[in-house]
Amino acid sequence: MHRLLIRNIHTLVTMGEDERIVQGVDVLVEDGRIVAIGKNLAAYPGQSRPQAADVRTLDATNCVVYPGFVNCHHHLYQTLTRNIPKVQNAKLFDWLIGLYEVWRELSEEAVEVSTRVGVGELLLTGCTTTSDHFYVFPKRASRELLDVEIETARKLGIRFHPTRGSMSRGRSKGGLPPDDVVQDPEEILADCDRIIAKFHDPNPFSMCRIVLAPCSPFSVTTELLAETAKYARSKKVQLHTHLCETKDEEEYCLKNLGMRPLDYMESTGWVGSDVWYAHGIYFNDAEIARLAKTQTGISHCPTSNLRLGSGICPVPKMLDAGVKIGLGVDGSASNDSSNFAREMQSALLVHRVGTAVDAMPPIRVLEMATQGGAAVLGQPEIGSVEVGKAADLAVFRLDKIDYAGAMADPAAAILMCGAGPRTEYTIVNGRVLVERGKLVGVDEEALWERANRVAEKMLSAAEKTTGMKYR
Repeated sequence: MHRLLIRNIHTLVTMGEDERIVQGVDVLVEDGRIVAIGKNLAAYPGQSRPQAADVRTLDATNCVVYPGFVNCHHHLYQTLTRNIPKVQNAKLFDWLIGLYEVWRELSEEAVEVSTRVGVGELLLTGCTTTSDHFYVFPKRASRELLDVEIETARKLGIRFHPTRGSMSRGRSKGGLPPDDVVQDPEEILADCDRIIAKFHDPNPFSMCRIVLAPCSPFSVTTELLAETAKYARSKKVQLHTHLCETKDEEEYCLKNLGMRPLDYMESTGWVGSDVWYAHGIYFNDAEIARLAKTQTGISHCPTSNLRLGSGICPVPKMLDAGVKIGLGVDGSASNDSSNFAREMQSALLVHRVGTAVDAMPPIRVLEMATQGGAAVLGQPEIGSVEVGKAADLAVFRLDKIDYAGAMADPAAAILMCGAGPRTEYTIVNGRVLVERGKLVGVDEEALWERANRVAEKMLSAAEKTTGMKYR
C-alpha cells in the first residue's frame, strides 16, 4: 500500500461536480487513486498506521492544484525537428514536404530520445495523460519504432494513448510523403493487430490504450480508411486522424475525392463517439451540428494553427453546439514546444480575437484541458479531482513574482499570468514524476545534449540525401 498526502493546498480546482474551487484542503491518495479530500486529513483516518504501509507528505502551501491536464494530439518524434529555418515560414503542405525528408532518418535512438524530451516537457507543464500520433515508419528503420515510444513513455510514467498511425498514399500515388515512409495496407493492419495484442489495456485506470490513426485524407487510401475503421471497432479501440486543418486540404478533398473532408470521412465510417480529429478549423455550421450529434471529438491545437498560419478553429461555436473538445500541443515541429501550460494560454487568447473578448473565459480553457480531454480520449477516470478518480495532479506554486498581485483569482493565475510555467509537482497514478520543478530521475542537461546530437545527425543526413539546405 502506497499513500500520498498533499497538505495545505491553497486552491484546489477540482473540475468535478459544479466545477468546485475549494481552498485550504488536503488530498489523500492511496495506490494511485484519490481516497479523500478535506481539511486536516490524517494519513490513516480512523486507524493506526499499518506496519507495511508507505506514506509520503507534500506541502502545497501557496500552491494551486488542478487535475492533471490531458493532451489529445502530439507527434513526439518531432521534438528533434524544432526551429528549422527552411520551414519556419512555411504553410502546412510545404512544411510537410520539407520535413518528410528529415523524418525519413528516424531511428530507434531518435524515437527513444524524442519521446523522453516530449513527455518530459509535458510532465513539467502539468500534463499527466497524452496521446501521440506516430505515423512515420521509414523502411530503413531497424525495428518497430512505436514499441520504442511506448516502452520509453512507460518508463517515464505518463498515462499514454499512443496511436498506431499509417500512411499508404506516397508520392507515386498522388500523396505528399516519400514512398519509402509509407506502407502497404496489409502490413499496416497486421502491425495494428500486433500492437493491440502487445500493449492495449482497455481496463479502467489503464496506463496504455492503443488508438488506430491513419494520418490524413491526403496520405492514406480510401480503402485503408474504411478497413481501419472496421477493424478498430472489432477490437474496441478508438480512431484518430487530422481533418480540416487547412484550406489546402479542403481543396484537395474537393478536387481529388469529390467531397468535403467531413463528408468523405463519414463515407468511410469515420464519425462517432470513438473518433476524434485533430484541428477541425474549417467545419461549417452544418458540419459542427453533425459532429455534436455523432459525438465525434476534436483536439484543438491553437499554437500549431497560429504557427503554420492555418487559421482559428471555431471552438466557442463548437462548444456551444455540444461538440467534445480537448486540447493538443500538436507536434513540436509546428508548435515548437510540448508546453501544455502555454497551450492553455494560447487557447485563452486566440478566441478573444477570433470570436469575442468574452468567448473564452479561463474556466472554459480548464474544461477543455481536463474534462474535455478525458471525454475525447474516453477515459472518465481522469480529468477531475474527486474521490475514486485517478491520482493525476498538477501542482503549481503561486508564491512567485509571476503571480504578484494576481491572487484575486488563484485558479486562473497560470492562464492569465506568467509564460507557460513549470509545475512544482506533477503526480501520475499516485507517483511524483516532477518534484520542485525538475523531472525525477532525469538529467535534463544530458538529455538536451543527446537530443541535439541525434537531431544534427538527422538534419545532416537529409541535407546530404536531398541536396537541400535546411539551415
